[in-house]
Amino acid sequence: MHYFPLALPFLLILFFIFLALLILIEIGILGYAYQRLGIKPRYVFALLLFSLLGSYVNIPVYQLPPEILHPGGQVTFFGVRHVIPYVTDWPATIIAVNLGGAVIPTVLSIYLLVKNRLLLRGLLGIVIVTVIVHHVARPVNGMGIAEPIFVPPLAAAAVALLISRRFAPALAYISGSLGTLIGADLLNIKNLQGLGAPVVSIGGAGTFDGIFLTGILAVFLASLMIRPRRPPQPAGD
Repeated sequence: MHYFPLALPFLLILFFIFLALLILIEIGILGYAYQRLGIKPRYVFALLLFSLLGSYVNIPVYQLPPEILHPGGQVTFFGVRHVIPYVTDWPATIIAVNLGGAVIPTVLSIYLLVKNRLLLRGLLGIVIVTVIVHHVARPVNGMGIAEPIFVPPLAAAAVALLISRRFAPALAYISGSLGTLIGADLLNIKNLQGLGAPVVSIGGAGTFDGIFLTGILAVFLASLMIRPRRPPQPAGD
């Protein structure tokens, strides 16, 4: 139940994106973005690092009826290679919850919903992104459910800006993370039987990359569209 959801080259790409983000935060370019999100920049490193490392941990919650399982290896979907763990004496598909791709984003999304009082607007954003992601998500033999990695962050950023420019960064993270988990994983649970996947991880292989990039790209895109209000100009004589 412990394995990274992406093959090494793509995992390294996410790691380097993470390092680039840290540099931008340290030199002050993205500090404003995460202040608008409602998280102090010094906590961003810990949250993203825990998400990346937490993708290694899958918490089993359910077992599907026995079936013939994929022997393991890698599966390519939209150019991204996902890892299928090698297993022995494994009688059935295990449904698990990924720590970095499901637990941490869900807890943070709930925090942002409550802190910013975004219940109705947050629910609207989640519903819209859920519909979009569910439309493009596909069952993949041996792996589970997958979607194109840039759909969740781009959809989340666009939806958040349409709903509220003031709270766009927080809405982008909430709707992108929870919309992906619901639209790709939860709404496709009925399609998991017969895929031959040893482990199907909610927020893991097939969706983790999109959720992780949502935490970076959606907030970054949304924040770029926001400009601080200019102070009122004094009236002329």
